[in-house]
Amino acid sequence: MKIGILKEHKSGEKRVAIVPSTVSALSKKGYEFFLVSDSGLLSNYSDNDYKEAGAKIISQNEVFDCDIVCKVNAPSDEEVSLLKPGTLFISLLQTIKEIDCVKKLADKKVSAFSLNLLPRTTLAQKMDVLSSQANIAGYKAVLIGSNHIGKYMPLLMTAAGTISPARTLVIGAGVAGLQAIATAKRLGSQVEAFDVRPEVKEQVESLGAKFIEVDSESDDGVGSGGYASETSDEYKAKQQELMKERVGKSDIVITTALIPNRPAPMLIPKSMVETMAPGSVIMDLASENGGNCELTKENEIVNHNGVLIDGNSNLPSTMAYHSSQLFSKNIEAIIDHCHSEEGFKLDKEDEIIDGMLFIENGEVRHQPTKESM
Repeated sequence: MKIGILKEHKSGEKRVAIVPSTVSALSKKGYEFFLVSDSGLLSNYSDNDYKEAGAKIISQNEVFDCDIVCKVNAPSDEEVSLLKPGTLFISLLQTIKEIDCVKKLADKKVSAFSLNLLPRTTLAQKMDVLSSQANIAGYKAVLIGSNHIGKYMPLLMTAAGTISPARTLVIGAGVAGLQAIATAKRLGSQVEAFDVRPEVKEQVESLGAKFIEVDSESDDGVGSGGYASETSDEYKAKQQELMKERVGKSDIVITTALIPNRPAPMLIPKSMVETMAPGSVIMDLASENGGNCELTKENEIVNHNGVLIDGNSNLPSTMAYHSSQLFSKNIEAIIDHCHSEEGFKLDKEDEIIDGMLFIENGEVRHQPTKESM
């Protein structure tokens, strides 16, 4: 079976879907790999690295003759037009947000996996691209945020006097949030964290951060698959009061709150930003889905009264070597999961395959996506 690796063309994207180590590993199972020249260049993987692993360098049009085509981001219109019926396309395509692309893929009679639709189960953990990339985003958000504020992160006692530690607030204690907490603590910051899910309190405190919570006896915010859910108006009012106090005292605020198939919840209104001291920063990791801050603009840095709101929506790309490596390992695990003695097989009775396979030979299978068309 032939697997094609497409070169990324989205502005600011430096990752590549498959790295040479995956080529080497899967070639031993009979898979052949083909890619366009310099596909891995921005991730520091050379054509020679791929050739030594067993891949072949070909033209872009020839990549579309492969049985499986892999890419980090959704395909462009030109790429969709080159796909052959029956091809399996694998990417991070957001089916509802990018519904026009879904329609075009369906018209081409292809099959497609969305890595965003991978079930959040124990068995699927090694295939979980969202988690591997969120881990990087949480780490890098702290590094960039600390650079923005122009302050020391740790407590310092010097002959000239004592410097207080920077105060970091992390909103959302999922994969990205927990990594942000751990990174900020390693840098010596004083860290607080908030999440609507009370069950994450133990994880937050195990990393040395203070868990702040809304006084509520309901199950507001507890969703499925490790995600939060929509909360009641009463809970939101209490949350806003709590956030106003904590945000205003923070040097760095990192927001990571997302709800599946919904715009990101707006947690920090303009009025709350105005309680922050000049020189403070908000790193909004939910910017791609609208942002958790009212002033966030995707892939822009907004300066509001001296407070920076950084809306970089692709922090994993700023660490392209390792983010590509992890992305590729996730793809490798998915292909391994579909591999059997008879070769590559799409077993729709398998929960993981059934979850990701949102188009099969032109038929849209994912119900929320179908309802959006």
